[in-house]
Amino acid sequence: MTKQSIFGRISTLIRANVNALIDQAEDPQKMLDQLVRDFTNNIADAEAAIAETIGNLRLLERDHAEDLETAKEWGNKALAASRKADELRAAGNTADAEKFDNLAKVALQRQIAEENDAKAVAPQIAAQTEVVEKLKSGLDGMKSKLEDLKSKRSELIARAKTAEAQNKVHDAVKSINVLDPTSDLGRFEEKVRRQEALAAGKAELAASSLDAQFDELQDMGQLTEVEARLAALKSGNTQAITS
Repeated sequence: MTKQSIFGRISTLIRANVNALIDQAEDPQKMLDQLVRDFTNNIADAEAAIAETIGNLRLLERDHAEDLETAKEWGNKALAASRKADELRAAGNTADAEKFDNLAKVALQRQIAEENDAKAVAPQIAAQTEVVEKLKSGLDGMKSKLEDLKSKRSELIARAKTAEAQNKVHDAVKSINVLDPTSDLGRFEEKVRRQEALAAGKAELAASSLDAQFDELQDMGQLTEVEARLAALKSGNTQAITS
């Protein structure tokens, strides 16, 4: 995995507008589950790549430190050879003094070569250090984004369960709505109302029949009195009529 591909994947995932993706998804929960899996997998890949990059950086740093240490050692050898040459020259041993001066020069050449190697590695170390810092920052961003995704997924699942429960409650309430004539309770109430109306009708009918009987009885009483008076007239008992 190249650094460019790591950067690209990290940047793409961090820039992802989760809310927009949720709005466009047919099944937001499934989409979030897939995003969580993608982020988790990419974080694992990024961690492995970053670990490798850090390992390479540490190798460069170690090589750089070794070059500087070797350069220092060659500098010490050059100094020792130069001092030895000065001692021999002071003692009148010019030939051996020249040999040690030549050794000092060789040591100095090696020192310069090691210093140049260290200088050449320094920009690579700086660039690699910058890459590592960017990768670490991107990885932190991905982990933060992953936590946001998990939080949104939990929130969405909780909201879905709440909505489902509310719908069940609404459906249950609707099924026992006494104002609904199609419900069982509404039909039973209508049946009771009809029975009450029937009883009222029977009571009214019974009352009408009783009144008629009393009226008939009164009429019969009046006829009986008429017959009595008529009999009195025929018998000449006018006193019974006037009484």
